[in-house]
Amino acid sequence: MGSADASPAVLAGLIGQDIAASSTPAMHEHEGAAQGLRLIYRRIDLAVLRLGTEALPDLLRAAEWMGFAGLNVTYPCKQTVVPLLDELSGDARALGAVNTVVLRGGRRIGHNTDCSGFAESFRRGMQGVARLRVVLLGAGGAGAAVAHALLGDGIGEIAIADTEAARAEALVDGLRARFGRERAAVCADLSAAVAKADGLVNCTPVGMAKLPGTPLPVALLHPGLWVADVVYFPRETALLRAARARGCRILDGGGMAVFQAVGAFRLFTGLEPDAERMLRHFVDMSASGDASSSYGCT
Repeated sequence: MGSADASPAVLAGLIGQDIAASSTPAMHEHEGAAQGLRLIYRRIDLAVLRLGTEALPDLLRAAEWMGFAGLNVTYPCKQTVVPLLDELSGDARALGAVNTVVLRGGRRIGHNTDCSGFAESFRRGMQGVARLRVVLLGAGGAGAAVAHALLGDGIGEIAIADTEAARAEALVDGLRARFGRERAAVCADLSAAVAKADGLVNCTPVGMAKLPGTPLPVALLHPGLWVADVVYFPRETALLRAARARGCRILDGGGMAVFQAVGAFRLFTGLEPDAERMLRHFVDMSASGDASSSYGCT
């Protein structure tokens, strides 16, 4: 038996819609190999399988039967998976969304490393920015993670805009319960909110290579604004390009993608990942065009 076969092995995967090009498998497998681990990371693409979220119970059972250490979950499963789990981490419970499920001892434990992933990226990339008011676009799973990360990191207040008013209201209710009533509100007038904001974060998929465009009129951007995007391919979205042209400080979604994977790797393997090595690998993949057309977690 060869040395590769003798090394420890871990099986993990990703469940989501249209994930064929996700960079998450490569990040996990590369870091596993660097640590002498045979980490096998599989895509479970609902689009390829022609399944909807109603298949989640069967997919989770199959993963348990096949010995998966855990699963990442992405759109459209981050909220749907929650009732199927035995336990939630504090962040996952507060967000009502899960992007990482650890399968251990017959139990399913949900975590959210999107929140910690964005928080680390923001701390590294936006040191010294004004933090009084932020407008957040998109109240889905990625938006919830980013909102909690921002308020937890000292942002004063967040105005949340979403095409689905009920979803924005639900997120605001959750943020107020955790951080205080004055810290979050539904954005009633996007133009007025951006005009007085210090920062803007796009948590919608608009700007991805397969969904081009900007999530708001670029005429609303102003030089006093910092702008972050959770989309990570392309690294510089149309929104970030327009913001840079107007003198805004910008943050792309690459850091969040890497640091959520750092957290998930730790949970799946019990090993401490080398975050800087994973970041370098992601940058190399981006430069070669291997990073996916995606946003947020995957």
